Amino acid sequence: MKQAFIALHLSIFIAGFTGLFGRLITLDAGALVWWRVFVAALCFWLILKFSGKFRLYSAEEIIQAAGVGAVLCLHWILFYGSIKASNVSVGVVCFSLTGFFTALLEPLMLRIRFNFKELFYGFFSVAGILLIFHFDSRYRLGIGLGIVSSLACALAITMNKLVIPKFSYIPLLTFYEIAGGLIFLSALAPVYLYFFGAGAVIPDARNLFFIIILAVFCTIGLQLLQIYALKRISAFTVNLSYNLEPIYTIILAAVIFREMSEVNASFFAGLGIIILSVLLQMRDVVRKAK
Repeated sequence: MKQAFIALHLSIFIAGFTGLFGRLITLDAGALVWWRVFVAALCFWLILKFSGKFRLYSAEEIIQAAGVGAVLCLHWILFYGSIKASNVSVGVVCFSLTGFFTALLEPLMLRIRFNFKELFYGFFSVAGILLIFHFDSRYRLGIGLGIVSSLACALAITMNKLVIPKFSYIPLLTFYEIAGGLIFLSALAPVYLYFFGAGAVIPDARNLFFIIILAVFCTIGLQLLQIYALKRISAFTVNLSYNLEPIYTIILAAVIFREMSEVNASFFAGLGIIILSVLLQMRDVVRKAK
């Protein structure tokens, strides 16, 4: 159990670095995500092939998993676009809206009843984002991209809940999702390049180094640590603990990039409201668990 908790919090700490790579890697958002997904898909395929765990599912199941991957890659493009248009802290704060959008999408797609308490807590995140958006016009494009990014993430999460029961081996599902995302991005590349320009699409040695770390540690390693933790720790505890991820990222961005000098008082006020929302949700979930 002790090792499982170490694995859990190590995975959260690693997840905190994901947003930082959006600033460290100088490629544009589309190229960054394509290379991340390409390296991750290749590594996942090699792991599954040599471990003997790779197998084909039906075409319908593979297409459904690939659809989740396509939406997930769209989320990543918008997430990194948000960071590049603003900064890491703003991009991560906007990501906190994922819970609110999930509370809206789940009842519609899974045909369950709305949880009005979750929606109420989600409005705190909305209020925090609106406060930052209204008083700090420098980051409006980044905030807009971040909001759409969190919507895409919520859609991917909800779609995944429909797909997961069809796959008995989660790493194989993850491979199909990543491979589907790679195919989607490759098909989208000509349109993306036409509207946004080629820019820097081939990574130099420095960018390639960071991309490999992002793909291996923040994609594959993160997934394996989560699976190990879930074998001994409840999904409730894992999901609750992941509320620490944005806090880790903001602290890391403050230390590495000194971003706190780039934001004003409205950012901290909005962040405070969002943290209040997270604390209220944590308190509610703990009470339910008891």
